[in-house]
Amino acid sequence: MQGLAPSWLTVVQCVVAGAVIGLCALHWVWWRSELRRSGAAWTLTLSLALAVVLLTNGLLDGAQQTGQASALTFARFCALAAAITLSLPATQAYTRGPSVRALTAAVGGWYLVGAVLWVATDLVGVRGFEDGLPVYGPLSTAVALLPLLAVGQYLVRAVRGRPINPVGAVVTVTACVSALLLVASHAEPASAAGELLRGVWVVPMVIGLHVMAAVRISTVQRAAVRRARMRDALSAVANAALFVKCPEQILDRAIAESRDLLADESIEGSLRPLARHRFVTELYSRGGHVFDTDEQVFLRDIARVVSGAAERQELTNRLGRAASTDSLTQLHNRHSLDRYLTEALEKANVERTRVGLLFCDLDGFKQVNDRHGHEWGDTLLVLTAEHLREVVGPKPFIARHGGDEFVVVIERAGSLDELADLATRLRTDFRPPDDESATTSLTIGVAAWEPGEQVDTSALVRDADVAMLEAKRHRSGVALYDDVLRSRVTAQNALRRDLQNGVANGEIIAHFQPLTNTSTLEVVGLEVLARWRHGRRLRHPAEWLPFAEESGLIVEIGRQMFVAAREGMERFDLPVAVNVAARQLDEPGFLHLVEQAWGDTAWDRLTIEVTESALLHDAEHVCAALAALAEKGVKIALDDFGTGYNSLSRLGELPVHVLKIDRTFVRDIRTPEGAAVLRAILALAEAHHLEVIAEGVERVDELTALIAMNVPTVQGHMLGRPAAGLPVRGPRPSGPGRLTGPRPLISPAASA
Repeated sequence: MQGLAPSWLTVVQCVVAGAVIGLCALHWVWWRSELRRSGAAWTLTLSLALAVVLLTNGLLDGAQQTGQASALTFARFCALAAAITLSLPATQAYTRGPSVRALTAAVGGWYLVGAVLWVATDLVGVRGFEDGLPVYGPLSTAVALLPLLAVGQYLVRAVRGRPINPVGAVVTVTACVSALLLVASHAEPASAAGELLRGVWVVPMVIGLHVMAAVRISTVQRAAVRRARMRDALSAVANAALFVKCPEQILDRAIAESRDLLADESIEGSLRPLARHRFVTELYSRGGHVFDTDEQVFLRDIARVVSGAAERQELTNRLGRAASTDSLTQLHNRHSLDRYLTEALEKANVERTRVGLLFCDLDGFKQVNDRHGHEWGDTLLVLTAEHLREVVGPKPFIARHGGDEFVVVIERAGSLDELADLATRLRTDFRPPDDESATTSLTIGVAAWEPGEQVDTSALVRDADVAMLEAKRHRSGVALYDDVLRSRVTAQNALRRDLQNGVANGEIIAHFQPLTNTSTLEVVGLEVLARWRHGRRLRHPAEWLPFAEESGLIVEIGRQMFVAAREGMERFDLPVAVNVAARQLDEPGFLHLVEQAWGDTAWDRLTIEVTESALLHDAEHVCAALAALAEKGVKIALDDFGTGYNSLSRLGELPVHVLKIDRTFVRDIRTPEGAAVLRAILALAEAHHLEVIAEGVERVDELTALIAMNVPTVQGHMLGRPAAGLPVRGPRPSGPGRLTGPRPLISPAASA
């Protein structure tokens, strides 16, 4: 009511109450910064209750009516009860003292009973006003102040034996001052000063709470700034790890960031490798500085960044080595060879120097590997790599080209003779593990790039490979890719190109050489021979047949010869014989190829001629195909008999029907020794029930001697050269469908 207190005090109390409510926003920020910790929450709630006490007391001073004053007095009592009750959990939250649930419930219940008595009776509440001052019931002081004893007792028990920091001391002192002012406000007799104290007793406590809040907020802000700096330091080290390739430099950067952030120049670090390509990093203070929780977390995080960067760099290095290194021999692999050789040739092209390349191959490696197993073969490859390193030294580039092939690249190489000497030393000094059943050796091809030549790495490797194959072919062990070999390779490439075009364009034609009966001189059969009509002349078979077999073109040529043989058989009405090379017999689909080219009938009029050497390639596979053809009625002739290997011991095992005596034995028939050998062959054929054909008959005395030995069939230039037509000797049967004379071939097919 007006007159209870000076008007300026009313204004001050309302302003202070507004300020306290405004400062609750500070508590809100603190609560948010503290991640909603309970201490900040209770402080916020207690501050609001104290602000209500101030506000109601200020409004009470300005109240104009008795009813308003009574309501505001009751509101002030409720705010007082709330403040004293909330001080218990707030104290427990800050001091981490014993549980206050029961005590808080008791104090709250006490004030609840007091509020009921205030409203229902005159024992606690305002009974009236005298001289503008409210007159309280007899129990008012007891109801308001007795809970202070419980709060004080709990506070003493909670802080006993605990250290108190300056902020805690300020809060404790201000709380005690507020408690004393509160007690003084209830002193008798009632006065205007006492009534004023009933509202302003909260001011010291509010000041203490907000000092504590300000200090806590400042601490939180400093911690937030520090954590931000820690994050920045971590980011700086992580970014440096993306560009710096040396883990030790990353560790130095982490140590520098830690020293600057933690203000400790004694911080050191270590980076140690662990098993399985892992790393561990430790950061520590040589000065014995004890780090708080945030600092320990920061040091662990920055150490993990360094360890992760070291592991990532190690993984990158391992992947790089795996991409360019052979895992078995630890030499460079083919990919690395291509890259290095390109750089070496480009540099040599600028420097005008020679680059040498040695292409090394292990002879007999497949046989040794098959006999002893892959582990033994791997050991041999590792031993070869070590031998190459030892002989050529660390400077030349050594790579495993693939399988059992190795390549040595020599920059600023000397002459071809010097490279050949190095290759010879590599071959002669090679000492493989002792093995009685199989031996291995190095075959080496040498090539060199000369200044001014085209920069072509694949061509240089190919030249050395060709030289290696040349050394393997002549069993010399070392060969140079010189002008002679280059000319031969150029000629072979031209031959390959021309032969491929000739096979595709039908330039391979069939010629027929007659097989003649020695009694009647009648043509009783034909041998189909492949001839290459290139341009206006026939190229001699010796020029291209070996290459056709080596390159595999003989397979298509052979198919065309079977087609031509079928046509010749039908046109000349004579049995035909077709030569089959070893390369054709090696084809898995050889039997199907013959069936497709010949047709389904007249198998008994076909003879397939094979050499003894062809039967040695894969006896089981070849014999199975020949046996299947023999079952159809095809005759199998053993061509050039007597010039192969192991023929006598295996003759009974092979599906053979005809022996063709080689021309070397026919040529020697005029000597007693040659005649004896020929009679032995005839006896062998008779014992195995085989037909006999003598080839290469060139002279009359040879024919006479063969007739005397009862050789039934002969073949040779004396009796008929290979030609597209058919030479006729002696009578030939005639009749419907029989041909009485030769006529040209309808469709000269290519290849055989």
